[in-house]
Amino acid sequence: MMGFIEKFIMPFALKLGNQRHLLAIRDTLIGMIAITIVGSFAVLFNNLGQIIPPYGRMMESIFGPNWSTLGGDIWFGTFAFLSVFAVFGISYKLARSYGDEGFEAMLISAACFFLLLPQTANVTLPIDEAASETVAGGVWGLVSVNYFNATALFTAIIVALVATEIFLRLAKIKALVIKMPDGVPPAVAKSFAKLVPGMGTIFLVGLFGVVFRMITDGKVLNDWLNTVIVSPLTSAVDSLPFAILIVLLVHLFWMVGLHGPNVLGGITTPLFEKTGAENIDLAQAGVQALGEYHILAGSFLDAFVYLGGSGATLGLIIAMIIAGRKRYKQMIGLGGAPGIFQINEPILFGLPIVLNPIWFIPFVIGPVITTIISYLAVYYGIVPPITAKIPWVTPPIVGGYLATGGSFLGAGLAALNLIISTVIYLPFVYAQVKIDSKNKTELTKDSDSVSV
Repeated sequence: MMGFIEKFIMPFALKLGNQRHLLAIRDTLIGMIAITIVGSFAVLFNNLGQIIPPYGRMMESIFGPNWSTLGGDIWFGTFAFLSVFAVFGISYKLARSYGDEGFEAMLISAACFFLLLPQTANVTLPIDEAASETVAGGVWGLVSVNYFNATALFTAIIVALVATEIFLRLAKIKALVIKMPDGVPPAVAKSFAKLVPGMGTIFLVGLFGVVFRMITDGKVLNDWLNTVIVSPLTSAVDSLPFAILIVLLVHLFWMVGLHGPNVLGGITTPLFEKTGAENIDLAQAGVQALGEYHILAGSFLDAFVYLGGSGATLGLIIAMIIAGRKRYKQMIGLGGAPGIFQINEPILFGLPIVLNPIWFIPFVIGPVITTIISYLAVYYGIVPPITAKIPWVTPPIVGGYLATGGSFLGAGLAALNLIISTVIYLPFVYAQVKIDSKNKTELTKDSDSVSV
């Protein structure tokens, strides 16, 4: 099995993990972590008033009936413009990977994203103050927030990648580069050097937008993508088979020394960010129907599966304390504190788990089992869905509580999964201790016979 993975899977995984476009997407969404976390916590604090009524009454008595305005403003400044941030970041990261400064590419891509949006919104307005009669129609200059938030994230990714590629390729054509005299300031000379490529990129994308609307009877790119690609893809992603597949691949990559979440991050990060952001938007809107929320969303794996890091290795550390405290005293001390904050490289490479067939079953199968349990618990409404983004270093159980909007059921599910992981690891810890003791005894006998 290990030989098959090393021969056939590792080369593909290395290429996938180093693919510049996927890296640009992953690094951008990870770099937006401050924006997404503060926005999700703002929603969390606002909704705690409904979950814990005394908290809501206390906040209202201190700050007045509009105490949640701050949280709403923070959400609007973060999640409401998630796709806009993504366009800037992805274009910048991709251009930098080609050796470009990235500034002009970033602005050109943003312009291309905006010009593909609808310029008119349908509104209904009252004719008089009594609002007895209304008039409906299109108003130019109004754009729905759905074209800026997570709903447009895939459109933002595609536009950023395509516009940046067009811009950089046009910039390599010498005939399109304007060279200014030597006396012109460097900043001005650089701007004019890429003037024609920038104009050409915007013109080509704009022409595409016009032709696309003609072909699709006025439908803009984002609406078409959501209908044809994004909605079916999201439904497939938000499924138990997909969850199992992702967790299985992550841990198979780890077993051969590859950082599983990083290898697959270019694919999984935008998917989970989108579903997680949509859940947060639903929570901000006060939606109570659990069927409207995604299950495999945002911090789902960090909150319920990666307890102590990939492989739920905090359960392994607890199993070591129970079954092999003397044998693994140094390893417990080395990996215990980092494990509480989901950092498990000391265990993965120090034990080691990587390239060690003995730990293959609990390290890979354990997270698959807890993924199934967690998915079904949310699916059947036993545990609330993910409605807040948490840092991946959030300690287990605490992460389950925060990610589910302050639900003790979320904390309970994380605690249950931690217990299950510990139980799965225990027999293997006992077996490893016996193997080590047997090897030590045989080595002692061999040394004694040599001495004699």
